[in-house]
Amino acid sequence: MNAERSETGATQPAPRPTTTIDDTNVMACYANMCRVSSTPEELILDLGLNPNPYAQTDTTVEVSQRIIMNHFTAKRLLAALSATIQRHEQAFGVLEIDVNKRVRKS
Repeated sequence: MNAERSETGATQPAPRPTTTIDDTNVMACYANMCRVSSTPEELILDLGLNPNPYAQTDTTVEVSQRIIMNHFTAKRLLAALSATIQRHEQAFGVLEIDVNKRVRKS
């Protein structure tokens, strides 16, 4: 059982263990393209760099990073990303994801 009795006899929850993140060997990458696919057990997130996102011809984008996670972790990631984007938009305005609405035509 994860509980301890205090001097008064009341049950106190056991302290939760902490998780320390060691990012000393992390490798950073930049991505402006992502592809998401899934299986019943996992979600696959492919990341890459599209060197010319405004190209008018066919383009090949090399996938440089693949992240595979279970759906529980993916849902926690979704919540964290959603909260981060909401804070960013509150501070700097709405992010338009339709490129045609962002690009100024000359």
